Amino acid sequence: MIQSNIDISSLSVKVDQPVFTAKEQECFLSIIIPLKDERDNISRLAREIQSAMDSKPYLWECLWVDDGSSDGTLALLRRMCAGDPRHKYISLTQNFGQAAALYAGFRYARGDILATMDGDGQSDPHDIPVLVERLQHSNLHMINGIRRHRRDSLIKRASSRIANAFRNWLTRERVTDVGCALRVFRRFCVSDIPYFHGMHRFLPTLIRTIGYDRMVETPVHHRDRWHGTTKYGINNRVWRGLVDTFVVRWMQSRMRFPEVRETWKT
Repeated sequence: MIQSNIDISSLSVKVDQPVFTAKEQECFLSIIIPLKDERDNISRLAREIQSAMDSKPYLWECLWVDDGSSDGTLALLRRMCAGDPRHKYISLTQNFGQAAALYAGFRYARGDILATMDGDGQSDPHDIPVLVERLQHSNLHMINGIRRHRRDSLIKRASSRIANAFRNWLTRERVTDVGCALRVFRRFCVSDIPYFHGMHRFLPTLIRTIGYDRMVETPVHHRDRWHGTTKYGINNRVWRGLVDTFVVRWMQSRMRFPEVRETWKT
């Protein structure tokens, strides 16, 4: 019998759907960044985001999701967001994990298009407007990044490749780099996405399972981490991810999303 590490209690994570006024809803792009003890990287990353986005002709926001940090991340976010309304923060009550932080960001995002990236400086914000423009002028649902010239340790790269290959084999997918945090997609793609601990490892697969299958992949920049250490070791990256893959495969075989042909209104 296969036992998953998925915590059933996490399936009912309490993230209220916020209510926005008509004016507050006016936003084209939401950038979602999960954070766990990334205080030393936030200010520099915020400046890079502003440099990449300030010249764009659309409204954008950056949602920083503090996932139970204990290094002063929240205090810094409060000060930064008070000085620039384009930056907003969400603070979770404790460390729930990257999947929960992303899920909270999805629920609070106002943009028609969502972008995700890491908060450690390895993702380059200047890739975001390039991906957004391509998505905007296409019928695609998602553009997933492929980290070019990865700046990670050999062990981290090897464990990532093993997990990625296994996920693709079992889920019958062809995602080159599911571990790449940099991606853009339309908000409706995640409006009904199932939440579970580890969801972030399967975003392209889950979105495709729901029915939004127009996806492409493209190379993006990858850089050295600026400060701190990764919060996800080989045990988290490989073994837990491998077990979660069986659950996602089960979901692929069982989940159904009926399409309405017509109603009394038509």
